[in-house]
Amino acid sequence: MQRRSFAALGLALAAAPLMTMAQGFPSKPVKFIVPYAPGGLPDSVARIVAQKLTERMGQSVVVDNKPGGNGVVAYQTLMASAYDNHSFIVSDGSMLSITPQINRAATYAVGKDLAAVSLIARSPLFLVAHAKTGVKSLSEFVDKVRANPGHFTYGSSGIGSSHHLTMEAMKAGLKLDLRHVPFRGSGQSVPALVGGQVDFLFAALPSMAGFVKTGQVTLIASNDATRSPQAPDVAAISEVIPGFDFSVTVGVLARTGTAPEAIKRLADEIAWAVRQPDLVEKFQGASINPVGAGPDAYRREIERENLAMARAGRHAALRAD
Repeated sequence: MQRRSFAALGLALAAAPLMTMAQGFPSKPVKFIVPYAPGGLPDSVARIVAQKLTERMGQSVVVDNKPGGNGVVAYQTLMASAYDNHSFIVSDGSMLSITPQINRAATYAVGKDLAAVSLIARSPLFLVAHAKTGVKSLSEFVDKVRANPGHFTYGSSGIGSSHHLTMEAMKAGLKLDLRHVPFRGSGQSVPALVGGQVDFLFAALPSMAGFVKTGQVTLIASNDATRSPQAPDVAAISEVIPGFDFSVTVGVLARTGTAPEAIKRLADEIAWAVRQPDLVEKFQGASINPVGAGPDAYRREIERENLAMARAGRHAALRAD
């Protein structure tokens, strides 16, 4: 009997990290691990929200950039951190939907290693045409590309990027033939479009707004499920491909076993933060649409995005290295 009691105690102690309660969460600084270098969309979202949460919760929320492996390094950092309910990943959906298609080291998954906490925001990408194409609308784009198969080019920020797979999904849905020209990030692809090296490109609105005003390029469609509030006159691709939704999502992930109380508190506070007028103004100025959905809704969104990106990845013939 005594041996059984000690054995039971040993099992309880071994399971202790998974049973840790979030007493008074947060009881110390909260860490947001971002899988990319400073300046990108997930980093910007993380920093805006972190500032608001710091003001609200009475504890610092700090951003820790861990680029590398398209999310793998951030995941490894999270798993190596203290099991104390205070470390999270803030990432776009590509870490879950695209990275496992191109990086064999990305063996993680929501429900197995990671838990959904909050879908913070969505940010659409826009299909942009260079002025030389003469394309002014989505219908003109479809007609002109279909009439000239293989003639037009499109740029992307790299093979396996959201920009690349959005176009591949669109090509598959509309039976279009365009040639892909990958670049190393938007810092190269946007100037390539503006300079006329490629004909079309998916890009974030802030990076194109100035060139739209000067008439060098034209916005012709967005990849969100509905028209963007920042460009309501621009068609959504879903208007010609029902259900099309490749808008970039940014959310918070926890390691599996994080205390439910911590997950709920953080999700609730983010839902509050994204409704505040000053934060909404900052987001919308960067073409970011606040959401603040909780764990269940975010998990469903992850599942939907993973399926959509898997189909696009197969069409693009992605291979894991």
